[in-house]
Amino acid sequence: MAITPNKEQFIAFASSQREGEVVMLNLLKFKDKASSGDGSGADAYNRYGAVVSKMVEERGGRMVWLGKAEQVVIGDVDTDAWDAVALVAYPSRQAFIDMATSSSYGEAHKDREDGLERTVLIACEAVTDFEGVGT
Repeated sequence: MAITPNKEQFIAFASSQREGEVVMLNLLKFKDKASSGDGSGADAYNRYGAVVSKMVEERGGRMVWLGKAEQVVIGDVDTDAWDAVALVAYPSRQAFIDMATSSSYGEAHKDREDGLERTVLIACEAVTDFEGVGT
């Protein structure tokens, strides 16, 4: 499973004309052991998170919510099992792009790859009701 967006996904995200805040839903499954051998997958991801959280804040973003995934209530117990869930808000898509394409992010990303077995990253837009979801 991919740990980074493919070219088409990144271009589609960057090409969106929608302005305003974007909240990234992160679903995270850690490796038992980091690929580098330096601790667990969670340890490697924590190293990444410590650096990247500062980058997010420098661009006006914030951690909205971080939690441990406890149990799959609806879904496939194996494929839908995640270790952690994070919601990270950026003031704009451009703020996320600026961070993700910076050289310092590239260095930090090595720990992300070192620690993640698989992940899903979904860009989200706030709406006021379910009618806004269909538009």
